[in-house]
Amino acid sequence: MSKLERLGPVILPIAMILLWELACRVFEIPPFVLPSPLLIWGALIDNLYIIWFHASQTLFTTVIGFAIAVVFGAILGIMVGSSRFAYTSLYPMLVGFNSIPKVAIVPVLVVWFGIGAVPAVITAFMLSFFPIAVNVATGLATIEPELRDVLRSLGASQLDIVRKIGIPRSLPYLFASLKISITLAFVGSVISETLASNRGIGTLMTQASANFRIPLVFAGLVVIALMGVVMYAIFAIIEKRMTGWATRGTTFGVGG
Repeated sequence: MSKLERLGPVILPIAMILLWELACRVFEIPPFVLPSPLLIWGALIDNLYIIWFHASQTLFTTVIGFAIAVVFGAILGIMVGSSRFAYTSLYPMLVGFNSIPKVAIVPVLVVWFGIGAVPAVITAFMLSFFPIAVNVATGLATIEPELRDVLRSLGASQLDIVRKIGIPRSLPYLFASLKISITLAFVGSVISETLASNRGIGTLMTQASANFRIPLVFAGLVVIALMGVVMYAIFAIIEKRMTGWATRGTTFGVGG
């Protein structure tokens, strides 16, 4: 990776922030319409404890919902990818379930579980499990029929093929889906917190918006974005360490 490629992820955000600040000053945009980065930074510093109080809850519900989605999505993906019957039976249901707007389900979850962390965890789970299940199923489905025939001729059972060939083959697909799903899990948590919660970044943003504290709303958005980037980077590093054999020929990725 060249020096310019390494500096790109730093230079581009700084340039966008400077352009944003300049536009707010030149066009005299009111803070309640679009606060400048300096105002957002000030709101972040002035409300650091409150933001951390709410951000820790959002991080907790997101990680719990995401962890459940990883287990459930991986198991479901293995089932769908290793069995034609399961594929034809379950895949249409998965697509239909994923098509339902999750924001419409949150009020139902509140009726069932009340206001709090449980609806946020479930919403984070519902938004993040589908990419995991689909990608794991795709990884298993990429096993060549010729390879299956050879393994069966050598006495391998379907379970042996899935365990020794299918699961390792699906690891790159799994980690690719994890990087997407963790960001979707944050979206799910914030949606639930915005509609029905007494703690979390979504709750903070709703309260700040009601009081016209727009810089604080944007500060909440910045915190969510930073948490998403950090979690994405963590999984990108783990992906490179565990599936480097599948990406060794590429020029992209963390440290690539």
